[in-house]
Amino acid sequence: MGGEWGIGASLAMESIPAKSRGFVSGLLQSGYPCGFFLAALVNWLLVDHIGWRGLFIVGALPAFLVLYIRRKVPESPVWEGRRSEARESVFVSMRGNWKLFVYMMLLMAAFNMFSHGSQDMYPTFVQETLKIPAGSGTAFMLTALLNLGALFGGLTFGSLSEKIGRRKAIIIAALLAIPVIPLWTYGGSLLLLGLGAFLIQVMVQGAWGVVPTHLNELSPDAVRGTLPGFAYQMGNLLAAITATAQTWIADRHGGSFAFAMSTWIGAVAVVLALLTWLGPEARGKGFGKDRDAA
Repeated sequence: MGGEWGIGASLAMESIPAKSRGFVSGLLQSGYPCGFFLAALVNWLLVDHIGWRGLFIVGALPAFLVLYIRRKVPESPVWEGRRSEARESVFVSMRGNWKLFVYMMLLMAAFNMFSHGSQDMYPTFVQETLKIPAGSGTAFMLTALLNLGALFGGLTFGSLSEKIGRRKAIIIAALLAIPVIPLWTYGGSLLLLGLGAFLIQVMVQGAWGVVPTHLNELSPDAVRGTLPGFAYQMGNLLAAITATAQTWIADRHGGSFAFAMSTWIGAVAVVLALLTWLGPEARGKGFGKDRDAA
């Protein structure tokens, strides 16, 4: 995962026209909910027959796509343009950019707390609070609605960022998640809970749909293959506390995962919007321009 995302995002963003980055960014990030949906479908249909070890084997099969990518997908024009140049080390290339790295790392920590905070404990919430068995059709339908919302949100806000800017699109998506929270965790009926699951992921993954292009546009040419993915995963490391923190909050409020997830997402949405507002933006930046300027 750590090796694939950063390089895949830079390859995609460097291979398309600048005006298409917003939509393609949302499309690229929508691969996550598509995979989530397929995993839930395979779990629902096959777990009783092949067990959890079988699910791991099925989940490993998409890795064979790397063979096709290696043979058939061309390198980005930006990378090809730099191919004959002498390469500096990452540390030399990062001179003057360490503050940017720290900012991107903190931003991605907030992003990962946002997504994992809305997803990781959701199956536990469904089982323990809603009393819906994990392998049931109802649990699958809630997961399907969640991922349909994520797919719609990523494409919508990714495209919107091309018109209004990366930061504005992220901030709007993050703040719009707050009024959806009561419906998501306290809907009162399966219909309303399903609607809440759909809408919360429209906002969460809507903000995420801007991430691939935003990080790549902020990154200098020389480290675009390294910096976005490394900042993403360092943020993920900082966000690893999310499920533990939500469980701790729930334990201190009568085991209420609804309360834990609601308060967490509300607080993180505000932090994410604030960090995005305080940070830079480079929408439409010409890749390869660092070399031209030098």
